[in-house]
Amino acid sequence: MTTAPEDSVAAREAMVARQLRARGIHDDRTLEAMRRVAREKFFPRSDRRFAYRDGAFSIGLGQTISQPFMVALMTEALGVTRQSRVLEVGTGSGYQAAILAELARHVYTVERLPELSRRARRALCEELGYGNISFRVGDGTLGWPEQAPFDRFMVTAGAPARPQTLIEQLAPGGQGVAPVGSHGFQTLMRYRKGKDGAVEEEELCQCVFVKLIGKEGWQER
Repeated sequence: MTTAPEDSVAAREAMVARQLRARGIHDDRTLEAMRRVAREKFFPRSDRRFAYRDGAFSIGLGQTISQPFMVALMTEALGVTRQSRVLEVGTGSGYQAAILAELARHVYTVERLPELSRRARRALCEELGYGNISFRVGDGTLGWPEQAPFDRFMVTAGAPARPQTLIEQLAPGGQGVAPVGSHGFQTLMRYRKGKDGAVEEEELCQCVFVKLIGKEGWQER
């Protein structure tokens, strides 16, 4: 990993203290991952001064990098272990994939926009040196069947309905998180698959994400 400037380290410490821990994020592994990953690496150079602001930020192509608190909340809720194989739907900037890669054995991330996937791969692999992330360009709503089953999945865009195919690609005992709802307002859901294949659903919080586009998401206009 590259060595971050001192001001970046200080900004991350402040983010963890004020935006995460103060709002109820207490999982030590999640907090440490957020402390380690240089968030500014996932911003265009001209916008890096905004990297630690308390909010989502546009990364172009109609997509955003999520608010640090939402990244931490979803990560904590997912309960990733060091042995987890994680499917991420919506690579976007690559920041969430970096956080997951700090915690998991391997991350499989799918992005429908080739340019975003290229940017993320450059930041994650060439700049930051991650070797436990695999990339795919395609329809993330269909998962990554060749690599299933997964221990965890995370959807980083708003789905119109329960992500059934992703749930089917979960191993027994696995779990996933996804924002589900309308175009402009969703509920963050957690899905737990029992050893018998039965699925439990839990509502975590209200949220707003860009639309999940794909065969089992919203249709692109």
